[in-house]
Amino acid sequence: MKSFFLLLLAMLSSKFMFCQAKINEAAPAISLPDMTGEIINLSSYKGKVVLLDFWASWCGPCRRNNPHLVKFYKKYHPKGLEILSVSIDSDQDAWKAAVKHDKLEWAQVNDNKGWDASSATTYGVDAIPASFLIDRNGIVHSINHVGWQLELDVKDLLSK
Repeated sequence: MKSFFLLLLAMLSSKFMFCQAKINEAAPAISLPDMTGEIINLSSYKGKVVLLDFWASWCGPCRRNNPHLVKFYKKYHPKGLEILSVSIDSDQDAWKAAVKHDKLEWAQVNDNKGWDASSATTYGVDAIPASFLIDRNGIVHSINHVGWQLELDVKDLLSK
């Protein structure tokens, strides 16, 4: 019985180990519906620098971070930065209301299964907000950088 549990634990660990996004590796694929139901694919951003942002309307730190993202987007979008926000909200109305209230102008998609959202599992997200900076070739450049460190990373990627 003990060996069965050890085998099960090893299988589950390896599943999550290979699913999580890692720096200098290809960003895992995401295909999710936006606010109108249109499917947005992360792969359609290839050739662009992308900040992939995981959040939820009920997450206080996420909501406090949104005004910073709005300023960041306004500063760097004209230079080539894209943001793709992935909400793990199960309440579609709350998600849409938060997007409108926080004036989030970039692409918004929803993986409405909360912590069981496949995108969050694939990226290894265990706390939000969580972010992944992806280069023009679809490679994860940095994870959860904020403030000046994120700004340096974005400037570096946009200059290439």
